[in-house]
Order: sequence, then C-alpha cells, then structure tokens
Amino acid sequence: MHTQQRAIRSTKLILIASVLWLGVFGAGQAVAGGLLLYEVGTADVGLASAGWGARAQDASAILSNPAGMTRLEGSQALLGVQALYGDYGFSIGSGTSSSLGTGDGGNPIGWFPGGGAFFSYSASANLKLGFAMTGNLGLAGSYDEDWVGRYYVQDITMLGLSFLPSIAYKATDKLSLGASVNAMYGISEYKLAINIPNAQRPGNFVPTHRAETDAGMNFEDQTWGWGVILGLLYEFNAGTRLGFTWNSQIDLDFSAPPEFSNLGQFGTTLQNAGLLNPNINMGIKVPQQLMTSVFHQVNPRWAVLGSVGWQQWSKFGQLQLGIDNTANPTSLTQDLDFKDTWHFAAGAQYRLSDPWLLNFGVAYDSKFQSGSTVSPILPVNDAWRFGAGVQNQVSKTFSWGVAAEYAYGGTLDVNEQSTSPVEGGGRGDLVGSYPDTGIFFIAANFNWAF
Repeated sequence: MHTQQRAIRSTKLILIASVLWLGVFGAGQAVAGGLLLYEVGTADVGLASAGWGARAQDASAILSNPAGMTRLEGSQALLGVQALYGDYGFSIGSGTSSSLGTGDGGNPIGWFPGGGAFFSYSASANLKLGFAMTGNLGLAGSYDEDWVGRYYVQDITMLGLSFLPSIAYKATDKLSLGASVNAMYGISEYKLAINIPNAQRPGNFVPTHRAETDAGMNFEDQTWGWGVILGLLYEFNAGTRLGFTWNSQIDLDFSAPPEFSNLGQFGTTLQNAGLLNPNINMGIKVPQQLMTSVFHQVNPRWAVLGSVGWQQWSKFGQLQLGIDNTANPTSLTQDLDFKDTWHFAAGAQYRLSDPWLLNFGVAYDSKFQSGSTVSPILPVNDAWRFGAGVQNQVSKTFSWGVAAEYAYGGTLDVNEQSTSPVEGGGRGDLVGSYPDTGIFFIAANFNWAF
C-alpha cells in the first residue's frame, strides 16, 4: 500500500510536469535564492543565467527581457525542454525525538521535467509582439510516509505557471522598450501527518508503529495572480548592450478548507477549537525582482556576459501548516520569515565555427532563510550554479542547442523544536541535515525563424 501511494503521488507530479514539458507550462524544484528558477529549458541553462536580460538571442527574451525581441530577425519560435534530478536526502541527527521513528524520508525530489514555449512575431521592423507559456516558480517534493519530519511536511507542491503576452518597440537606434503581462496560474498542495496523543490512539498502539495510526491533513487550491515584466535594452554599439528587467510582485491568494483523515476522537478536539472547517488562507506574494545584465562581444570569437539581480523574498509570506500541540491545538498555520536575496552571474560565449557556439557560466544566489538552518518544507538556501552548453545553427531558419547545469546548495541544517513531546501530541524535535544538496539540469532547445 505504501509503494502504491508513493506511485500515485509520483504519477500525479509527472502528469503535471509533462504538460509543463510540452510548453503549456514549465516549472521545477526550487534550488536557491528563493523559489524562482532561471532554468526553463533555454540556452540560459548553459550560461547559468549570465547575461539574462541582455543576451536577447532568441524568443526566450519574452521572459528574461521583452525589450530584447527587437533584436530578433523576422518571427521566431522556441521550444525548450529540460529534466532535473535533485539529491536531497535527509540525515537524522541525534537531537531528533526518538519516538518519531527512524525513517529518513527518502529522496523527496528525484527526477522532474520542465520547459517552456516562446513565440515572437515581427509586426514591423521596430514593433514585435510575443507570447510565451512557461513557469519559473516551482517547488515539488514527496517524502516517505514514515519519515521523522512527517508532522512538518509529507508532500508539497507549489507551481506558478505563466502566460506571457508581450510587446516590444525599438524607440531609437540604441534604445528598445518591452513589456509582458504575467498571468500566473498558481497551484498549491500541502500534505502532512497529525500526531494523535497516545491517550486517543487505538488500544493496540505501540510507539514503533506511531506512523500507522497518524491522522492526516491536506490543503489544496488553485488561483490566478497578475503582474508585469518591464524591460529596457540599450545597445551602445553592435556588440555591447545593457539590459534592465523588472518583474512586479504577484499575489496568489490561496484559500480552501483543509481535508482531514483518520481523526478519530481528535476530530472533536479540533471541532471544539474551531479548527475543523474554516478555510486556511495561504496568501503568497511572488516577489518583485530587479535584474541588470550586460553583453559584450570582445572579438569575433569571444563574448562575455554578466548579471546582478535582487529579489524581495521578505514579502513572500509562505505559511507553514500543521498542529504544534494536538493536546491543545490553537492554530493550523505558522509564519516563516524570509529575507531578500542577491544574484550574481558571469559567463562567456565562444564561437568554435560559423554553426557552433559554446556557452558556459557560473552564478551565486544568496540565502533567503536566515541563519544556518532551513525549514523542512523548503530545504533550499544559497547556492552556486555551474553551466555549460552548445548551440548549433543548422540553417538560416533552424537551430538547436543542449545545455547542462549543476546547482550546489551545500549542507542544509534543520533544527525544529516542538513545544510539546511526541507522546503528548507534539510534532517532536526534528534535528538533522540535508548533506551536500544539489540539482542537475539537462536541457534542449529548438529554434525556428519564419
């Protein structure tokens, strides 16, 4: 039964992600600097996002800097596909409550696909229209049901799937302006176990089988949010350009009643506390972002690229669900405080020959969770990215590329202290680490010109 339930959850994620992979949506697991990804199956994967808003070499500019569409000849389409593999195994520390068992949760991420589709239409020499379907807000994880942190989280899915109608105008020979409307469809699902006090568990209960008699809580909702992406591209000359991109904040107002299971006598306790039926309001603010990028063609073979960015994660507002003390339940939610992040990237392109172009880059995203510890629902913080890729211009109308990137998140510590012991209905002390976390991306992109 355990294997079957895991298979159902995995199949559900694969079905969602397969749609993303086809370009209708696109998202993946968060890796650093919050939950916004730079990886959506484009050539930027090989550059580790260096030159994000100034590269402007294909239709993915709709997302990175819509003003860059003015540099594209004619009308162009891009399909990006990617797969990622996350290594996020949990190592249980000696401070973890022994009554929680010995389950380490397995690898909550594993394989996950993503991507995006982009189209730029040339209305005139100076006016471009575009549309994209992708997603760079992503989080998905599923732990084994008996893992020691099950009272904090078992499954979590949070995706932001963006539809981006866009416009760009070349105001002068050097200055281009662009804008994209970001219609984001948010999906949120959060599942965890509830610890029933010993006195309310079945008569044949023994501590080693605690997970089998847990109750459960599931929150699930979908909603729409709206924002804009504004871009400016200034070309000093044919080989040097500077890009500015601003992504506005997007509010995703999730609100739904939680679904409970296996409550038994504890259902009366929740009912008396007024926590059984009311909606849970989990308002998410996808943060605003500022990015400055540069591209410089040093000579016919070499070009250098760089980016500096800021994201306002202090406004995110993610809520952690759960019941800290089931002997005296008072709330189903708890605030998690985050801080703003900084992003730095540098990269280069090398022209091997007329059809072949090499990309490589490195990037760093700062911490968005304070201190050296993280929440088990968001086991991400600062990280280094290392990317490399190649593009091949097959003809004037078609090109393709492949890229790979490794995002190293280091060792992430967890130190969650409960206000009540496990035997009395508390979540227990969860102490341990995610050692040497990392995610490997592999991507392919296909570009057509009309």
